[in-house]
Amino acid sequence: MEREKVTLTVNGVRYERYVEPRRLLSDFLREDLGLTGTHVGCEHGVCGSCTLLLDGRSERSCLTFAVMADGAVVETIEGLSSGDDLHPLQKAFWEKHGLQCGFCTPGMLMVALELLRENPAPSRDEIREALTGNLCRCTGYQTIVDSIEAAAEMMRGART
Repeated sequence: MEREKVTLTVNGVRYERYVEPRRLLSDFLREDLGLTGTHVGCEHGVCGSCTLLLDGRSERSCLTFAVMADGAVVETIEGLSSGDDLHPLQKAFWEKHGLQCGFCTPGMLMVALELLRENPAPSRDEIREALTGNLCRCTGYQTIVDSIEAAAEMMRGART
């Protein structure tokens, strides 16, 4: 099959690769770039574990072809922290026990990042609404909502 050139910026690094047109963005990130933090669960866009930010908006990478992301800015879980300095979302998930097995966590964090960028002080109901497309089988969501609420407080404190 003929390959197409894609150029995209992932976590601040520009990549140029040739891919088959049917190559999924999740596979491109995991296999071609070695960024395995984006998890693949259902491969149908239902579970949300593969969620990342594409030009600042949450997208399911298992439903997006890499060629569709040509020219885009992609943010994955690997880009959330800065070296050893965890992002407030990561700190809050750790402190408030928002993660258990960790499989859903990358997608949850990316959705939460989008939410907090748009709404720095979401209500608990707004947090729950933002998470409706992400499934967790371990926590029951209470600690995830607590974590996002705590991260929002940390992030607002850092802005003042």
